[in-house]
Amino acid sequence: MSRSGHFCLGWKTTVKIKLMTKTLLLIDGNSLAFRAFYAMYNQIDRMVAHTGLHTNALVAFNNFFDQIVDKMQPDYALVAWDAGKGSTTFRGDIYDDYKGDRQTTPAELSEQFPYLRKMVDLHGIHSYELPGFEADDIIGTYSKIAEQAGFKTTIITGDRDLTQLVTNNVSVNVTRKGVTDLDIYTPAFLADKWGGISPRQVVEMKSLTGDTSDNYPGVTKVGEKTAIRLLNQFGSLDGIYANIDTMKASKLKENLIKDKESAYRAHQLATIKTDAPVALKLEELTNKAINFAELIPFYEELDFKSQLAKIHSIQKASMLSEDAQKESTDQLAELTAANLDHLLAIKDHLTIYFQTDSDNYHTARIAAFVLGNEDEGYFASRDLELLNSSVVRQLFKSDLPKNVFNAKELTVLLHRLGLEIKHIDFDFLLVSYLLDTTDNDNQLSTLASRFNVFLESDADVYGTGAKFQIPDNDETLFNHLAAKASAISRLYEPSMGKLADHEQVDLYRQIELPLSAVLASMEITGIKLDQKELRKLGQEFDKRISELEKQIYEEAGEEFNINSPKQLAELLFVTMGIPPIKKTKTGFSTAAGVLEELAEQYPFVSLILQYRQLAKLNSTYVKGLLDVVDPDDSKIHTRYLQTLTQTGRLSSVDPNMQNIPDRDEEGKRIRKAFVPSHDDWQIFGADYSQIELRVLAHVTGDQNLKQAFESGEDIHAATARSIFALKEGQEISFDQRRRAKAVNFGIVYGISDFGLAQRLGISRQEGKQIIETYFQEFPEVKKWIDAIIALAHKQGYVETIAHRRRYLPDIHSKNFNLRSFAERTATNTPIQGSAADIIKIAMIKMSQALAANKLQAKMLLQVHDELIFEAPKDEIDILAELVPKVMDSAIKLNVPLRVQAHHGANWYDEK
Repeated sequence: MSRSGHFCLGWKTTVKIKLMTKTLLLIDGNSLAFRAFYAMYNQIDRMVAHTGLHTNALVAFNNFFDQIVDKMQPDYALVAWDAGKGSTTFRGDIYDDYKGDRQTTPAELSEQFPYLRKMVDLHGIHSYELPGFEADDIIGTYSKIAEQAGFKTTIITGDRDLTQLVTNNVSVNVTRKGVTDLDIYTPAFLADKWGGISPRQVVEMKSLTGDTSDNYPGVTKVGEKTAIRLLNQFGSLDGIYANIDTMKASKLKENLIKDKESAYRAHQLATIKTDAPVALKLEELTNKAINFAELIPFYEELDFKSQLAKIHSIQKASMLSEDAQKESTDQLAELTAANLDHLLAIKDHLTIYFQTDSDNYHTARIAAFVLGNEDEGYFASRDLELLNSSVVRQLFKSDLPKNVFNAKELTVLLHRLGLEIKHIDFDFLLVSYLLDTTDNDNQLSTLASRFNVFLESDADVYGTGAKFQIPDNDETLFNHLAAKASAISRLYEPSMGKLADHEQVDLYRQIELPLSAVLASMEITGIKLDQKELRKLGQEFDKRISELEKQIYEEAGEEFNINSPKQLAELLFVTMGIPPIKKTKTGFSTAAGVLEELAEQYPFVSLILQYRQLAKLNSTYVKGLLDVVDPDDSKIHTRYLQTLTQTGRLSSVDPNMQNIPDRDEEGKRIRKAFVPSHDDWQIFGADYSQIELRVLAHVTGDQNLKQAFESGEDIHAATARSIFALKEGQEISFDQRRRAKAVNFGIVYGISDFGLAQRLGISRQEGKQIIETYFQEFPEVKKWIDAIIALAHKQGYVETIAHRRRYLPDIHSKNFNLRSFAERTATNTPIQGSAADIIKIAMIKMSQALAANKLQAKMLLQVHDELIFEAPKDEIDILAELVPKVMDSAIKLNVPLRVQAHHGANWYDEK
């Protein structure tokens, strides 16, 4: 507990221990406000409340309270502010140009200042300003008053000038980066930082150096090092000038004499007042309780949903009334063999939630589970044997609609236990993803807060990273699981209602929900890994890597760490004298693109590239795959991420099967290790041909583009013929087709003339000419691009052909780069996202077709636009006819879809 019994925004239940020495916290409001604003300046156009108020400084300032202030729990606290607009200070009277070159406060920050002050007030801390004085002077005065009263004082600021206030009882915390990374200045730290000077000498140092940020000069060409040297020798400004005649003739002496008046004026300006006429007495600065009643609507106005979630979780978990606690207890019971029959009373939706101890549900330990609904209450247990009871088995396979969070994960977990589940009706993870693909947090507590349903986060209950631990205490764990299950139950109506408003119910029920079952089946099946073949390949790679290493050392004339960019750069650009191409902050670049360019002239560099390629293949794929293969069935069981990408495309992890190399011959050999589960089976693959360009033809309706696909001509050749004005029968060169291919796919991604020029190695003017010619030949494409960007500006989002929606928060950004990227995204998403819709539909239909035809064949992988199967040899001919037919008819476009099928003894031979 903190602040008179109220829970602090650090969100941990803590007991405040009353120490004999009272503590005071003084905060430099303006300094931290500016720091907060620029700490999140790159988010300025994204952090905007529904009212139009920018909130980037407010977010960072609030983080400061959460992470720093609330954890300190001082007895007394004050945030000091500079006096308002138009107010002058005594320093302005001393020097007319004091702070004269400061830029006007950005409007986006100015509008946040009233809210910053209100935030301070709602956190129970006094705000204070004093006309004629700066925040520094208020802080200086109260630090002295507090020290005289025997207090320990902590000052937090972004201004090192305040370090002059440091004493044994006053520490000054100066921000290094953002507002939460601090250097703590004590007398010892300050002396170590600044060459042995004392806090009182900070003013003397500023007198000599002046202060560019406050726009006042000191002594010409005297910096910190020179000032420190002088102070160590003479002690103070007075000491320097008392001994000026003893100094040897030098430019420094001349400047000291010439700028004496300037130095003493700087001394006045740099000195922080410790006797300002402050009105509040020290006892009036009591650190009060956080005003939760007003903080909640304040956060609602700012759209601080994560903070609202934390407040509500604390109130629910720790501040319940006795009646509420009793009601909560009545709604939750431990499931035992004795009360299993109570589950039979559940007649409406059944909510199910399983808790594992890691993300990889193929290998994770199942720690506990909860079943129930809002009417009959919730039943939790750690005893997995209860799940094998006839009651639970019957319940899971019944027609009763099921509510879950991540249907795919639950299906896999139950399969591991030998259980089956049917009639999953509501998967809140999928629904929330469809409602906003840009927010892929995937944490129940965060997603639920969008609908004003609040619960403690897993991070708060279990910890994170190395500190993650499922609680041993049953009450703690079961209450958290029941809260999750209750949230899922209560989220059904509001989230499904919003899905209906978005006209996305069909997308959910006909695509995403059935797809989750298909993906679960694919993950459970897995794909077999020939470990012997992979180890053999690894041995070959090891040998060649060793040979390359030896050759590299011989040609270099020395041994060095080939994997060290710094050592490689030193060798290439210094020792060997190769002209560098690109420089980064840390030195000359040795990135792949740079080395590939150099390799054309320097054979030695090509050896480095070969070494890097083989080393990556060996570590990432050979050793990486062997590390994750299931020892029980020799299979790879990847996890498909259905709610990650903003376009709707699938991705995979543990391992990422979509990154298995397929372009260079060395990498493709990895695929030889992926084999069928049975000796007399084969790998069968089918992929869509140029699906994104076919979608482009469909959505734009461009007749020339449609005709190219309908004629069956190579689309890149057709494009080359059009944009290079080639006559019928005239040969198309390799370079012309290459350029046409680049522009075809570049258009889909909103490529610019500069981008095309870089990709093709041509001039920007040539790139511009090619794009202009393309739009002349395919005019409806240009019209569609302009129209979709205009629509995105109007409604703030774009959709795919299946009504998958992607919001574009930067579409109205004042930042040109952010806005341009959002416009390119508006162009790309309907194309790439619709292609994702099509292959998802194809996967569902293929799963149904395999079952309907009673085939043994199994779908194993989805890799970009390709589906991979395994099948008995006697089913290959059937698949060769069935798979293209099903995939071609997945969805009706106004241009034909084309599928290419292959098969072989392994994934490599399948091509």
